[in-house]
Amino acid sequence: MIKRIDRNVSITGNTDFSKIRLDKPVRIAAGALGVKEALKHGFKEMGVVRSLGTLLQMNQVGGFECPSCAWPDPEKSSKFAEYCENGAKALADEATTSKIDANFFAKNSVEELSQLTDFELNKFGRLTEPLVLMPDSIYYQPITWQKAYELVAQELSNLNEPDEAIFYTSGRSSNEAAFMYGMFARALGTNNMPDCSNMCHESSGVALSETLGIGKGSIKLEDLYKAEVVIVAGQNPGTNHPRMLSALEKCKANGGKIISINPLEESGLVNFKNPQHIEGWIGKPIDIADLHLRVRINQDIPLIKVIIKKLAALDQLDNSVFDHEFINQYTSGYDALMNDIENFKIDKLIVQTGVSEKSIDNAVSLLAKKSNIVVCWAMGLTQHKNGVETIREFINLLLLKGAIGKPNAGTCPVRGHSNVQGDRSVGIMHFVNQDLNARIKKHLGFTAPDKPGFDVVNAIKAMHDGRAKVFMCLGGNFLMAASDTKYTAEAIQNCRLTVQVSTKLNRSHLVTGKIALILPTYGRSEKDIKEGKERFITVENSMGRVRQSKGVLKPASNNLISEPDIIASIANAYFKGNHPVDWLKLGSDYDLMRDIIDKVVKGFDQTNKKSKGVGYYLPNNVRNLDFSMLPDGKAQITLNKLPNHQLKKDEYLLMTIRSHDQFNTTIYGLDDRYRGVYNERRVIFMNEEDMKERGFKKFDVLNITSLYDKIKRQAFNFKVIPYAIPKGDIASYYPETNILVPYNHFADRSYTPISKSVKVTLQKA
Repeated sequence: MIKRIDRNVSITGNTDFSKIRLDKPVRIAAGALGVKEALKHGFKEMGVVRSLGTLLQMNQVGGFECPSCAWPDPEKSSKFAEYCENGAKALADEATTSKIDANFFAKNSVEELSQLTDFELNKFGRLTEPLVLMPDSIYYQPITWQKAYELVAQELSNLNEPDEAIFYTSGRSSNEAAFMYGMFARALGTNNMPDCSNMCHESSGVALSETLGIGKGSIKLEDLYKAEVVIVAGQNPGTNHPRMLSALEKCKANGGKIISINPLEESGLVNFKNPQHIEGWIGKPIDIADLHLRVRINQDIPLIKVIIKKLAALDQLDNSVFDHEFINQYTSGYDALMNDIENFKIDKLIVQTGVSEKSIDNAVSLLAKKSNIVVCWAMGLTQHKNGVETIREFINLLLLKGAIGKPNAGTCPVRGHSNVQGDRSVGIMHFVNQDLNARIKKHLGFTAPDKPGFDVVNAIKAMHDGRAKVFMCLGGNFLMAASDTKYTAEAIQNCRLTVQVSTKLNRSHLVTGKIALILPTYGRSEKDIKEGKERFITVENSMGRVRQSKGVLKPASNNLISEPDIIASIANAYFKGNHPVDWLKLGSDYDLMRDIIDKVVKGFDQTNKKSKGVGYYLPNNVRNLDFSMLPDGKAQITLNKLPNHQLKKDEYLLMTIRSHDQFNTTIYGLDDRYRGVYNERRVIFMNEEDMKERGFKKFDVLNITSLYDKIKRQAFNFKVIPYAIPKGDIASYYPETNILVPYNHFADRSYTPISKSVKVTLQKA
């Protein structure tokens, strides 16, 4: 047997920085430059005609939904371009004409490929046939689909118990695929269904469920247009959700005000040019944010406490700042909160935030007499030890203002992947839902397990401890998305079998179990045709609307299989036809599957019919001011403690961030024009005063070290760059810095990694 060498997981890093270039950050988001960059990427990957024709059908009725973020489509979409720069890049990346097959893998061993960067791996193109990596080989070899199904079924049959299998889901999959996947896992006998939401918005789900009774946001897209104040917290929409900027533009046109809360001032909230309008090409840029509060990393709770204390003081003068009628009728905990805030001194809170009192007073002025308030947030709030409490503090503000359960006001967690919310809705969850289990028994005829399964954190630990033997991923790049990269790599390599259902090559195909399978599938933009019938899928956007998506391109290969068909065939091979569910029929007939989803999944109704056109909204109790599932039948105002990081003199708080040229772990390019960094990703953004105190000069090469539980984790060879970031804070791109995030330090109750507040030290290389 050949012993495979340790795989490269981008720990050591590049030492050739000769191509790095710094320039002034581009301060105008989108506009003509954004269009140019999007088209350049599309033309290179897809060709001119194919690129333009496909873009015109993305996010359009009768077309396909964008494969990147989950930002909703307007009910009246722009026919010119209902997509953003990163959406266009995601499409080009998925629909590239570059392809790799068995011949490619016969020439390139997993060891050789492991030495390449994630950017280089992604550029090879689409996977076109099923492949297997056996224990005695360092080369992937072709395998037939049927043998692949039988291999998975055999390895699952060899397990001592179902909980030795783990089924991970990325946010790219459809409702149909996720439903099939979750039902197969339960039929096998396990709730081990970690998913990408565990790593990003799980804190949102927990906080929203605890306070409002549903783990989803409460607003619809149109509510943003007429909101009086929109707070954008811990989020960079210019890079991560650029289409959001057009909604904020409409809000501004209607007289609304935008407050940005983030350690970094992001270009998208400074100047925006909407390329859907002629003014966005030849006119002046729009200043989106009226006020930017440059809060220190993870000091949002003291910031909101200051704002609430100052609003409470104003309310005592005329009793009109807080909505007391709403508070009395719909909430519980007001008196306790008013008593609790007396324990905090305003001056101490302000020092902790790093924001000037003048700026905070400006925010208070904007909020005092307004009630149509929306709070939007992303991972800048969720990925901290107190992520749940941070979000609850923002919800306190909304509840005090009566800004919940009415038009143009409410909560807006901005989901980062195209169907991550839909996955959870149709049953991808590691916890037990007894009502769902009862409906599974009634309509599918089998008994689902009633023991909680593994989330991402506990799945990694189970694999590392040898308690899990089969690890299957429905999309994604688990290794590079998860925290504690080296520990996660060791965990994966402990497995007997790893299975990746994928469209393109990534590092998770190279750091594997003893046996590894790559099962290639359709992209969102490709036609899904079976037995002459063109099928469509459905997805749920971040505001709870279910809509159909239908690919338009010829598939990259005739040897691709749809995700539902792959799952159905594995289930059929495992059960050998001896199961109440006719898996092959269900996987083949999406209309039948959606009829079953309507019966099994709460809220889904006549999906085959109602998902056409603009789609339909799933029920949302907050929109109806129904809090009957909560204590006292009321929304919960909560008490939340201040963060306490206790940094030593030489420690900094690191937040991991995206560059403008990436989506999640997919690297499109090496430029971040909004921050002025070109041709390099291994950089540290650092306060200039901090650099002077440490004797660091621009472009010094540093190593980054975190120390948790006496375990030293290091990321090597990063160039330091002076940047406008609060003193004591630094930022660097992920996944390169995920190795520094300890897997066993996470948000209380949500288990979301602390990727946005990691204590680190810096040393010259």
